[in-house]
Amino acid sequence: MSQTLIPPPAPPMVPHTTTEDTLALFTGVLLISVGVAFFTSAGLLTGGTAGIAFLLHYATGLGFGKWFFLLNLPFYWLAWRKMGRAFTVKTFVAVLLLSVMTEAQSRFLQLSALQPLYAAVAGGLIVGTGFLVLFRHRCSLGGVGILALYLQDRHGWRAGKVQMGVDCTIVLLALFTVEPGRVLWSIVGAVALNLVLAMNHRPGRYMAV
Repeated sequence: MSQTLIPPPAPPMVPHTTTEDTLALFTGVLLISVGVAFFTSAGLLTGGTAGIAFLLHYATGLGFGKWFFLLNLPFYWLAWRKMGRAFTVKTFVAVLLLSVMTEAQSRFLQLSALQPLYAAVAGGLIVGTGFLVLFRHRCSLGGVGILALYLQDRHGWRAGKVQMGVDCTIVLLALFTVEPGRVLWSIVGAVALNLVLAMNHRPGRYMAV
């Protein structure tokens, strides 16, 4: 007599505590700041909203800070409307913390003679891991990251693939402003970064609360 096997019920999701969110936010932002230092040391480019702001700055002469502020406005509105107040507040805090860390980082970390290939791969993996930590605690660094998380939650699109497509497009557009060699290594960095997200941040694999 055959028996129908009933799968065990899924364990209940346990929300992250405030302490866990705080430590994760600091850990993720610290990792990202180190990866950014790798990119900067090798003269590589970045993706996301910051990359778009740099491209517009080079094309128009308007300051990077102004473009970065303007580009983020619709994303913060989207975060508030679709992702919730807690997500938006944590994202604001993460953006502020990263700004402080990158400004003060030269006092604690000096990099020299860093090969572009190593900087691209290692920096991309480090930044991707930092983003993964933030995403799993319902946080991002604004801009394209918010859009990627929204599309994943709303339509099931993998956040890593969305981010990878945007980042690679931004880096390719940089061919109009920088030499091809730096663009090539920047693409390698963007792929390494987003492979971390594509493999590890998938709908149904990890539900953050």
